[in-house]
Amino acid sequence: MDARNEMKTTPQIERESKQLYRLCRVNGFLNEDRARQVVRRILEEKQRGYLALLSQFKRLVRLDLSAHTAEVETAVPIPADLRFSVEARLTKAYGHGLSMQFAVKPALIGGMRIRVGNDVYDGTLLSGLTTLEKGFGITTTNGWRSELRSPSGE
Repeated sequence: MDARNEMKTTPQIERESKQLYRLCRVNGFLNEDRARQVVRRILEEKQRGYLALLSQFKRLVRLDLSAHTAEVETAVPIPADLRFSVEARLTKAYGHGLSMQFAVKPALIGGMRIRVGNDVYDGTLLSGLTTLEKGFGITTTNGWRSELRSPSGE
């Protein structure tokens, strides 16, 4: 039995996927062409455990993409000067290479929500109202009926 066909353990797969991920980074950023080459190579070779390896590699790529993507949500479209200001501040905080995605979500009522990787900055009215509801012990059922509950849960 050669080394290619040996059973791989989860730690081995994680270690190998991290090595492949590091090979795909150029100057601190994920190189899409290299990532595609890695995936193509794994699919061509189909070594034992290749599906688990692809899954783990995909997870690392998604985490990288998330860490380099700023999702900015507002209740209404924002003017170009505010958009530029937000982009400049996020670039200053997170560095160059940050991809910006702006979305309008009327359900936010007002304000802005920004997500970069695991960091979430929520200055929306919806968030504030939700915090107030929780503070007063108001629960919503199916989005229609609100009940007032005592802090003890009775």
